[in-house]
Order: sequence, then C-alpha cells, then structure tokens
Amino acid sequence: MATTVITGTNRGIGLELCRQLEERGDNVIAVCRSPSDELVKTGVTIIEDIDVTNQDSVQNLARQLEGTTIDVLLNNAGILRSETFGKIDYDVMLEQYRVNTLGPLRVTEALANNLVEGSKVIIISSRVGSIDDNSSGGNYGYRASKTAVNQIGMNLKHEFEPRGISVALLHPGLVATEMTGGRGISARDSATGLIRRIDELSLDTSGGFWHAEGYTLPW
Repeated sequence: MATTVITGTNRGIGLELCRQLEERGDNVIAVCRSPSDELVKTGVTIIEDIDVTNQDSVQNLARQLEGTTIDVLLNNAGILRSETFGKIDYDVMLEQYRVNTLGPLRVTEALANNLVEGSKVIIISSRVGSIDDNSSGGNYGYRASKTAVNQIGMNLKHEFEPRGISVALLHPGLVATEMTGGRGISARDSATGLIRRIDELSLDTSGGFWHAEGYTLPW
C-alpha cells in the first residue's frame, strides 16, 4: 500500500486527490492549515496547522512524519491572485511566490529523508507558467511563481536522480474550483488524470512537464 503525502487538501483538487487515492486503498496523509468537513469525511490521516510558507511549521510536519516512508510526495498547495499592470501589489506577488514556488521546495527539502528509491515527488504547476505558451499575459505573480517552480522541479530531478527518486511537474487543467471562480472541468476529472500521470512516472520520464491529460507542455 503506497503512502502519499498531499499538501493543500482542504478543498478543490487536493481534496479530490485525497478522495480518489483513499478509495483505491492508498495510505493518504493530508496536510493542511485547517481541515474542512469534506476532508474529514474522506477518512484520510490529517496533519493540520501546517503552513508551507513557514519554516517552523514545515519542520513540525517533518517531526510528525519522522520514520514514515513516503512513496509519493504531492505538493499541491497553491494560491492565485490577479494583478493589473499599473496597479500591481508587489507584496501580493511575493505571497504567491512564497506559497507556489518556495512552498514545494521547503516541504520537499524537509521530507527528503522520508523518500526512498522508487519514491516520486510531484509538483502541481500550471500551464500558465510556460513561457512558450504565454499568449495572453496577465497574472504576473501567478505566472512567474509557476515558471519559477518549474525550474525548482528540474533542479529536484537532478538532485534526486542518484537516489532513484523521480520528479514531475503536472498541470491539472483549468479546474472548476474556488481558485478559478468555478470555471473549468471538474476536480474529479482533473484528479483522475493527475493520478494516471503519477502512476506512469518513472526515472526515465523524470523532470517532465505534463498536462493531466497526458501530453507534454512547452517550457
């Protein structure tokens, strides 16, 4: 039975990933700041009061997971804030960077000793982080934070390759969640695709940037 640790689980894609992985029999450990009623109902193990932007908080997570082998570390926690050029709030941009870019790195570094040969590190990135695919502009902080986390994912690919640990950057699609204002596909369909990509991941494909539907995305 695989043990999967997922951040950002109280709603949206993270919640649906918990549901589906729990239903198929995985040992799911859901990490969040405060669990929703829906998360509690899934029956997964919950570690709460964890803020991925806070070093002490993440070290607390590491202490609670000491001795636990992690088969899949799924960095899902993220935020989206919109900005308009000429009225950019740079503190808000930095907030997105702290959560979306540094959060996955902070969590992965803290839990690196829990990973073993065959483990997988997943970062939920976004297609809007692709420079080649940017055809509309906007969302300066969100786009830049996702572009940066793609670079971090590639660094982690090289970091973990000697240990037999694979890394993937996955775009969930435009998903109808609170973050997107309810626009897009269902969280259920997105999570199903993401789980397929995670299951398929190997050392040979480590470091890739994929859509949940299975095709590669440009950097």
